[in-house]
Amino acid sequence: MSGNIYKNEYRKLVNRLKQARLEAALTQKEVSKHLGKCQSYVSKIESGQLMIDILTLKKIAKIYKKPIEFFIN
Repeated sequence: MSGNIYKNEYRKLVNRLKQARLEAALTQKEVSKHLGKCQSYVSKIESGQLMIDILTLKKIAKIYKKPIEFFIN
């Protein structure tokens, strides 16, 4: 993530994704199975190496039983 205007906002999103996963008591591997992806996919999202798209965010919100607003506020 190079220096762009969304850097701080995206960092907040990434932090909330990890927080929600931990609150749901799920491992990255468990989440990746729900998404049909490999564990490194989830790891890269949580570390900010990979940008998450809105459809994946919606799936993750459902997996974590959180409203999508939890991640984007």
